[in-house]
Amino acid sequence: MIIAIDFDGTVVENRYPEIGHERPFAIETLKLLQQDHHRLVLWTCREGQLLEDALQWCRERGVEFYAANRDYPEETTDNNPHFTRKLKADMFIDDRNLGGLPDWGTIYRMVSRKKQWHHLIDEAAGGEVDYEYHSHHHNHTKTRWWWPF
Repeated sequence: MIIAIDFDGTVVENRYPEIGHERPFAIETLKLLQQDHHRLVLWTCREGQLLEDALQWCRERGVEFYAANRDYPEETTDNNPHFTRKLKADMFIDDRNLGGLPDWGTIYRMVSRKKQWHHLIDEAAGGEVDYEYHSHHHNHTKTRWWWPF
């Protein structure tokens, strides 16, 4: 799986443009994801020397990203006329997620077990909701079915 990972506020505390302290278990989790053969892409607002500083900080701790702010290491506007920093990733880990950033242990469980938030909530509550059943047996109109929420 290709996983795009933000740096400031996600891997480290947000102290941009400085590098903050590591968020608990971030580096260990990134190493586990790499061991599980996921392709990690650093996806950050950092550019130039600030980006290099972040990459070096991660390298010093044993995490080497497949690419940074691009889909593959060699991608440029010269070899991809449609180059954009909008990544084509399977998953994004970012402190600005809806609902915030879970702890890195939860992130690893979600990725390794292919779980979504609602699965973890159900497990924590001791129940199991059949979301596929519910999604097929509700007569939602095509627009505004979510309105009651």
